[in-house]
Amino acid sequence: MKSSEKTVYQERALLVGTVEPGFDLRSLDPLDELTRLAETAGAVVVDRLVQKRERPDPRTYIGSGKAGELSRRVADAKIDTVIFDNELSPGQITNLEKDIGCKVIDRTELILDIFATHARTYQAKLQVELAQLEYTLPRISKLGAHITSEQQAGGGAGIGMRGPGEKQIESDRRLARKRIVDLRREMKKVEDRKRREVSARTVENTTVSLVGYTNAGKSTLMNALTKAGVLVEDKLFSTLDTRTRIWILDGGIKVLLSDTVGFIRNLPHDLVASFHATLEEVAQADLLLHVVDAGHPQAAEHIAAVESVLKILECSDKPTLLVFNKVDRFRDPIEREILLHQHPEAIALSARTGEGIDVLTGRVAERLTRRLIDVDVEIPQSEGKLLAELSTWSVPLKREYVDSCVRMTLRVPARALYKLERFRVESKVNARGRKRSGPAAE
Repeated sequence: MKSSEKTVYQERALLVGTVEPGFDLRSLDPLDELTRLAETAGAVVVDRLVQKRERPDPRTYIGSGKAGELSRRVADAKIDTVIFDNELSPGQITNLEKDIGCKVIDRTELILDIFATHARTYQAKLQVELAQLEYTLPRISKLGAHITSEQQAGGGAGIGMRGPGEKQIESDRRLARKRIVDLRREMKKVEDRKRREVSARTVENTTVSLVGYTNAGKSTLMNALTKAGVLVEDKLFSTLDTRTRIWILDGGIKVLLSDTVGFIRNLPHDLVASFHATLEEVAQADLLLHVVDAGHPQAAEHIAAVESVLKILECSDKPTLLVFNKVDRFRDPIEREILLHQHPEAIALSARTGEGIDVLTGRVAERLTRRLIDVDVEIPQSEGKLLAELSTWSVPLKREYVDSCVRMTLRVPARALYKLERFRVESKVNARGRKRSGPAAE
């Protein structure tokens, strides 16, 4: 019986990377991450080529000798796409495609392609399309050259040719430039609207954002902390759109926890710029949880890559907790001890098993409690809207009903005090010596 389902064509890929002459290929696989990226994009990795060289060749990046070897490998393995782990110039791509006779894309184009397939919301699609167009415009002459009828019949234009900007790019440069102008204008509106939404949400609420290298387990951790039911996939960049959920800490403190797009080394600059709106939660957060895959052999490089992006976003001075995830994968307990010795302020946990979650919750509550103020208020029961709203951004420490009013001691973010200004009463100092905010304290 014939299947009615359409067979999706999977491109056969050959990966190419260059390393410095002193690089130890026995201890680290320089193409491990590129392999994950290619597989996430739907390719089948058939072959790999790693070259040691001090500087790139201006014509082909890898030099004529390696280009010849690459051409033979492409023919022998019937390769559809060669993927470089470096950013290539338009000229280098053109020369390589002439020399080896198949499509060539670089790391940046591959990441853009993955973002295009994973974008779900209007905002994410706009951001990806803009980044794709800005990257592809100088390379526009090569587009469409390698889209075979077989690939089109099997499921689209292929890696590096997908995304919402495809039609505009293939039309001509003039339309592409016009589309970029239109997208920038629309993105400005989206960014302004997003900034207003985030600002309104964070005025009263305490906020925490998860940041980290892609596939570090941020979504799994968010589910463990909030029971949010967020989609978790063992793929790179499975999260593109920011998700925000309520996280209840020790002492009843409610915070808004946001899961953001994962970072990666050499993240395309166009993507960082385009995703400023999505990353607004990071800029507005009271605390960042920097999640790291503890068992990854390049964990230190991942930490540096995330810190580099945070610097670009002007968020490097944000209060941050380093969270080492996936410690359940350590075979030897001594590995965990070494890790914590190197990073004494960090927290080690497993979002999958729940180990260490209570430690993280306690540490975050301790950090955020320092930013809260105890305030005595007396609110008329006629202020029903405000009384109902208090449950979302304050912690009631004491409550009593006096005549037609509710007298309370509340623990609130300092920036939310303006909402209670009319109802504040004489301040006191509680038994713990914690200052209560009131007229006498000003």
